[in-house]
This record gives sequence, structure tokens and C-alpha cells, in this order.
Amino acid sequence: MTSSVLVFGAGAIGAFYGSRLALVPSLRVSVVCRSNFKAVREGGFNVESSQYGNSNWRPHQVFGKPADARGKWDYIVVSTKALPDVSDDSKLLEGLVGDGTKIVLIQNGLGVEEPYVKRFPRAHVMSAVTIASCAQPEHGRIVHNRWTRINVAPYKCKVGDQFVRWLQQAGIKDAKFDSEEKMQMLRWHKVAINAAMNPSSVLAGGCPNVDMARDDEMSRHLKGIMDEVLTTAIKVVGVAMPKEYATAEQILKSTQKNTSGSVPSMQQDWAGGKKMELEVILGAPIRLAREKGIEMPRLQTTYSLIKMKQARRDGGSKL
Repeated sequence: MTSSVLVFGAGAIGAFYGSRLALVPSLRVSVVCRSNFKAVREGGFNVESSQYGNSNWRPHQVFGKPADARGKWDYIVVSTKALPDVSDDSKLLEGLVGDGTKIVLIQNGLGVEEPYVKRFPRAHVMSAVTIASCAQPEHGRIVHNRWTRINVAPYKCKVGDQFVRWLQQAGIKDAKFDSEEKMQMLRWHKVAINAAMNPSSVLAGGCPNVDMARDDEMSRHLKGIMDEVLTTAIKVVGVAMPKEYATAEQILKSTQKNTSGSVPSMQQDWAGGKKMELEVILGAPIRLAREKGIEMPRLQTTYSLIKMKQARRDGGSKL
């Protein structure tokens, strides 16, 4: 039986996973593109990977806007940046979701699932967290550097692990199906890393991860934020942090060994004049903690500074 898959937001991550899923014979994988629509329609995606080799993937169908993809899809993979302070992307899926459609959210941050659950109560929402080093240096060209870890879990629904089995069939060995509780702890764990590294790089003038991790004072700052987030996560979710998740010290030691000189995605967005994922990475954990009567002073300070920095830039002022 053939299943239809729509990748909504075919940037680096969406296109990479779409290209792998397209290798499964029972899947027909299509994409909704934005800025890269013309290039993908004409030549597909050229995917370069040291792990999987180089290939050209031509999606089953290429759509330039959501309205063109109207119909009932079996799976919709959402890989856009979550910017709830800018727009509610769940609204863009209207006309694409039928009863029983599985919506897989490969997005950073906390609270990304709720808009989809509320808008599509008859669909099945699945939450996914990935660590994959992918970039789209030019339209239609995807460079996969390393890592292909992805965890998927149901969110307020009962759904099986078929999507994960397809990923494994497509060669993604580190694709795992988790419980809902474990997924939320994994989201908090990734938020701890992103909330420390991302805004700090922007506030430090675009400093690479490795340089921040090797600086004594900056590494203390990064560890402080990560520890604060990880400690708060246990209180908010109500379960222990899984033992296999790295500690703040382990994350920093690993970062110190990374000689690529890469900067986090928030700095890339800042340099490109784009909106940053402030709310789902910084604002959401602060609000969830406050609902439990918990304050996060380190994270709140970082959030207030970078939020003001973005507001002043977008308002035409300079710091």
C-alpha cells in the first residue's frame, strides 16, 4: 500500500529527511517549498552527504504554496522554524489534513505541538527532535555533514512506530520511537543546549561554539544556563532526566573538541536579518516554569537581552 508524505518547509532538514524517505518504495514524497521553489521544481535537490553519498532527489510533486497542495495527506512532515510570535504555521495546513493524518513536527523548542492539536483534533500529532548537521548553501543544494539522530513520539494520541520504521528502512539507524514523557524530556534537554549556545553567540558578536566553550567565563555562563534548564525540566515534567542524556559538562567537553568553527542557527538567522526562534527556545521554558512557581533568572536575563536586541533591530534602532 502506497502512502503519501508531504514535507512542509523543504529547507535543509526537511529536504534531507524527505530524500531519505523517498527511498522507501511504498512512499510518495512531495514538498512545499518557499524561496527555493523554482530551483527545486527545475532540478530537484542535490544532496551531498559523506555518510550516504551524493544523489539527486526529485520529489513526487513540488508545490510553491500550501494551497497548491490541497488534498488529504497520509503524513505531513513539518520542518519549518517555529516562530509563534510571527505566525501560527498550523493554519497553513488547513485543507491538507484529513481524519487520521499524521503530522510529524521536526521543530526545535517547547510547546510547538499545541497549535496543531487544537486546530486538527482528528489528526495524530507526532513530536520529533533531530540532531542532524545539514545546510542549504544555495537553493536546491543540501549538504549533510554529520549526525542523523532523530527521536519521534506521539503527542496526546495513540500512534504506532511506522514512521520510525520507514526512517530506519531508509538508512537512518539512529531513528528511535519514544514515549511522550521521554520526548518532552528530550525537548527540554535540547532546549538546554540551544538556550545556552544560540543567544550567547548572537550577544557575543557571532562567536563560534568552540570558542565559547573554550573560554573560562563564557563556559561558566553556558554551563549555568544548561544546568538551570535541566534542573527545571525535572520539576516541570515530573520525571527524572534519562541517564543516557549528556550532562552540561559533557556537552561542553564535546563542543571544545569540535574544530569546525560553526555558529548556532540563531546566529545564522541574526546575520541574515531573519527572526530568531526566541519564543520556543527561551520564552516557552520560562513560561512553563512560572506556571509551576519557578523562576529561571539566568535564562530570563538572556531572553530579555536578546529579545530587546531583535526588537531594536527590527524597529530600525541600533544598540
